[in-house]
Amino acid sequence: MSELRTRMIRDMTVRGFSPSTHEAYIGQVVQLAKHYKRSPDQLTNEEVQAYLAYLIQERKLSWSTCSQAAHAFRFLYHVTLGLPRTDFHVPAPKQPQKLPEILSREEVWRLLEACTHTWHRLLLATTYAAGLRVSEVVALKVSDLDADRMTVRVQQGKGMKDRYVPLAKRLLHDFRVYWKTSPPGLWLFPNRPHTRPIDLQRGPEDLHDG
Repeated sequence: MSELRTRMIRDMTVRGFSPSTHEAYIGQVVQLAKHYKRSPDQLTNEEVQAYLAYLIQERKLSWSTCSQAAHAFRFLYHVTLGLPRTDFHVPAPKQPQKLPEILSREEVWRLLEACTHTWHRLLLATTYAAGLRVSEVVALKVSDLDADRMTVRVQQGKGMKDRYVPLAKRLLHDFRVYWKTSPPGLWLFPNRPHTRPIDLQRGPEDLHDG
């Protein structure tokens, strides 16, 4: 499935997926192909769903692993292969209903003020102000900030859907001040060589010094 792998990697790359996501998604697809001993583009939706059931019932893998497999298969079949959308299903685990702990404004302010680098503070501020997931924040491009409409475009977020969220005036101002000394490139939060977005799973060596 070398050609299919290349196409899938290309599709993930243009959407700003991190290297760790590339590795995880490709790994899940490779295991699917090994299970059936056939290329994934020759499998039916029923076979893919049956494989997910096998992971849950027979191999008893964690819900997060099975969910990751489902996301990988949705991307492969819906994006790379362009097939009609099928929502490969992984039952959600039963968890006790607990209210999330919400930080007060004072606590958020203290957290931001504790950042010694402006760039790091902007990363946290963007996550908080726009209400984004970490994977969504690190995939942002400078062009996703729309100063005219005061919005942030989030591409391929939850459910692989694009959406717009409000752009705070203070956040836009802070970015503009920062860009006077550190002109922006393609990515809003690039790695040190500015060749791709940061990958928070790689550790501090992948973070910009600010």
